[in-house]
Amino acid sequence: MAVTIRDVARRAHVSVATVSRALTSPELVRPETRSRVLAAATELGYQPNRAARGLITGKTGNIGIVVPDLDNPFFTGVLKAVQARAVQADYAVFVADSDEDPVTEAKLVHAMAKQVDGVVLCAPGLEDAQIHEVAGATSLVLLNRRLPGVPAALMDSAGGMHAVVDHLVALGHHRIAYLNGPRTSWSNQERRRGLMKAVAKHGVDLADLGPFAPRYEGGLQAADLAVAAGTTAIVAYNDIMALGVLARLRDRGISVPGDVSVTGFDDLTYASLCSPALTTVAMPVAQAGRTAVNLLLDWLDSDHSEAPQIVAETQLIVRGTTAPPRE
Repeated sequence: MAVTIRDVARRAHVSVATVSRALTSPELVRPETRSRVLAAATELGYQPNRAARGLITGKTGNIGIVVPDLDNPFFTGVLKAVQARAVQADYAVFVADSDEDPVTEAKLVHAMAKQVDGVVLCAPGLEDAQIHEVAGATSLVLLNRRLPGVPAALMDSAGGMHAVVDHLVALGHHRIAYLNGPRTSWSNQERRRGLMKAVAKHGVDLADLGPFAPRYEGGLQAADLAVAAGTTAIVAYNDIMALGVLARLRDRGISVPGDVSVTGFDDLTYASLCSPALTTVAMPVAQAGRTAVNLLLDWLDSDHSEAPQIVAETQLIVRGTTAPPRE
């Protein structure tokens, strides 16, 4: 038989109402009474019913996360970190995949709003006004998207991309191709911001190509264009696209890094396992996921007067796909 709140009340020699207050509004109960209730609940192994607790507190005990593509290991990494932090805070997590469709993204947030206390919206493709609109439906935190008035967990993509160009120029590359991800992607815009700043600083000749789908197939398509542009180094929007580039160059008999250097972005597990191992930018995925949940939990209890935006540092990881260009 499941232990009920009445069992706890009997063990602690208090009323059911006192047990409820001790568990949900402890400031309303004397410290010694609360200690007795908590001790009884622990001894009996009492687990509060989420639905019943929701009726009392007005909270569901659930949070949602919407990601653009669960096939992309970057987002599964975010999801694992969100799930782990939510469990620590005694929250369940509802997950939805928008399949890179902004319309679906908005619909999912509205649907979740009825079942969760708040939503983490990961790398949204929605326009600013649309994000503010869905933020009116539920407490919202953004991951990898900056927007005034909405809390956000961010990663320094611009700084990471600047480090990539610095690295390639130091090797002697002066003709570089950038393979754009989705034009509407905030992450792509941030990477371009760092790219353009570094290109201007070094006087690099840039072949600005795309946009391409941020997938393996996008890299296959982009590789031929980058080679035709006469570049000595190819900078891909993300690691998955970079893996497609490597595969296409291999099929064409083009040596990496002998003939062309290649870099990615994200530092997925595959980046260190491919041959040669991929030079890339490590994104602090786990840290960002935990930060997003912390921001959401704080946002639920705040007056929304200040929306914090926390930026985590990225790191260039140099591996085997970059080398000086042939003379």
